[in-house]
Amino acid sequence: MALDIPGVTGSRPDATPLDESGAEDLLRGICFKTGPPRTVGVELEWLIHDRERPHIPVEQERLDSAVEAVRALPLSAALTFEPGGQLELSSQPAGSLMECVATTAADLAAVRASLGAAGLAPVGLGVDPWQTPHRRLREPRYEAMEAALDRSGPAGRAMMCTSASVQVCLDAGEEEPGPLGYGRRWQLAHLLGAVLVAAFANSPFQRGRRTGWSSTRQALWADLDPGRTLAPGTGRAPREAWAAHVLDTTVLCIRCESGPWDVPEGLTFREWIRTGSPRPPVQADLDYHLTTLFPPIRPRGHLELRMIDAQSGPDGWLVPLAVATALFDDPDAAETVYRAVKPLAETAGASAAPRNPLWTAAAREGLADPELRAAAITCFGAALPALERMGASDAVRETVAAFTDRYVARGRCPADDLPEPGDLIDLSLLTDRKAAST
Repeated sequence: MALDIPGVTGSRPDATPLDESGAEDLLRGICFKTGPPRTVGVELEWLIHDRERPHIPVEQERLDSAVEAVRALPLSAALTFEPGGQLELSSQPAGSLMECVATTAADLAAVRASLGAAGLAPVGLGVDPWQTPHRRLREPRYEAMEAALDRSGPAGRAMMCTSASVQVCLDAGEEEPGPLGYGRRWQLAHLLGAVLVAAFANSPFQRGRRTGWSSTRQALWADLDPGRTLAPGTGRAPREAWAAHVLDTTVLCIRCESGPWDVPEGLTFREWIRTGSPRPPVQADLDYHLTTLFPPIRPRGHLELRMIDAQSGPDGWLVPLAVATALFDDPDAAETVYRAVKPLAETAGASAAPRNPLWTAAAREGLADPELRAAAITCFGAALPALERMGASDAVRETVAAFTDRYVARGRCPADDLPEPGDLIDLSLLTDRKAAST
């Protein structure tokens, strides 16, 4: 989930109001910053639980004390906390996959040790299997978000307070067409994204019982305010499609200097520009509006892949990071994978992700779906030699190979290995689980 922009409300009297053409120009200019793919980043969200009593909510005072200790750590990554108390580490852009892996692993080791001293542990699951949504953060952003998302039902609160993910951030790609061109990568992301949902599905429970979904987290996202979580429609070039999508999505809130923020109903950003009410929007408002859009792939200059469930174990997070980087940034792998997933467009149909049949099957069935399983086998098969070409370490390649053997080759996903929530009271089943374990 994107963060607030501290100290900026967009209501300064000296700020210049936006017009439609100016807003469109800004969006087209910032959404896809092109060039040869060079950098990679990862955002890791974790549920925080008591090691001995994971089914019992952590007391607020105890969590606050643990948060204070973690904030004091000298981390490379940016550290934030989500509305339900989930911890998020956002790496700095790294010049290579291995640099990203090394710095993130070091940060995670420090965080785990600090939480462990308090008897707590970071848990990698897409949705908390026990807790009901309880918002711990009281900032105006989350007050407004809760009010806005409640209009569409309970999925918003569950997403805010009980979900966690692995988000991989990759360069947008080259301006020119081809395997590394931004247009190809944008198309690839919306088809390969369903394969990643299925392969890494890791959230079959909610509130102590099975939901019928391999990725309950993805089902929650699909059930939110549809405009806010949908991908842009097809039929336009990526920059034009994204710019139109942003302006035609409803405004979640209008910030103000004091008091609760306004939560308008049905007001798109385009209409806000045209009416200028309750005040004319400025660029800071457009910047903030972008942080309230949650499509499965969000273009922020780079591509933010947001569809992957949090992964269990000390190195589970490493697999989606390595696989996604290899499949997007290695030209040979990108071409192989594009040919493998292109036929999935027929299954997806005309509806946008994540509300189309392809993404629904991925979230519900995981790799039990034959079409997704076949695509995943090709994709993971292409990732392994690509990782070797990219200079990935033996440990990284062995971890990916172990995941491939355990899950992908057998048409399974991590959700298939989870015991029932009542049997998860031993958190070592999650926190110490290796990708290569049996």
